[in-house]
Amino acid sequence: MSVFEERLNQILPRLTSKELLNNEGLSNEIGFWVFDYPPEFELEMRSFLADVIEPALAKHHPPIRFATVNVFDLAIGLLEDRKLLDKALDMQLAQGDDKALESLRRVLKEDKLAERLVSQIDVDNQDLVILTGVGSAYPILRTHTLLSALHPLMKDTPLLMLYPGKYDGYSFRLFNKLSEDHYYRAFRLVS
Repeated sequence: MSVFEERLNQILPRLTSKELLNNEGLSNEIGFWVFDYPPEFELEMRSFLADVIEPALAKHHPPIRFATVNVFDLAIGLLEDRKLLDKALDMQLAQGDDKALESLRRVLKEDKLAERLVSQIDVDNQDLVILTGVGSAYPILRTHTLLSALHPLMKDTPLLMLYPGKYDGYSFRLFNKLSEDHYYRAFRLVS
């Protein structure tokens, strides 16, 4: 069994543990967790989430209320609601990626995405939130900024972010290449 498969097999016991679901032992920190994985295993990660994690959480006793949110889809939904998606695509074709990205960054602020996420899933009625689509959303949004914006909104609901890259407990390296600002308020789900 590969190291990746061994780590995958540790996810479900951690997610269903009383300690994680009750934010126990975190020194008053909110339960933000990161499962980092090699980006080349993105398809396997998606499959494991859909075929193993989500069905197991849905059948768990006692029931675990959870929501899975793809942050790329969240951003696209915000653009569609504001009738800006077609304009952004037209701008990209006419003026290039950099100009379109600059324009999108002004609209897709992480605090607005965090508010949208929390309102869509009714965080008060969830035991766990799972974030996906981080790699797809790059460079539209920054992970550390989104997590910071979610901190005051998540209350006591634990959050797991599936991260295609490396998180060492202090900083993120998306795709194992791109560095983001330091972020130390999340915990690695599995070492």
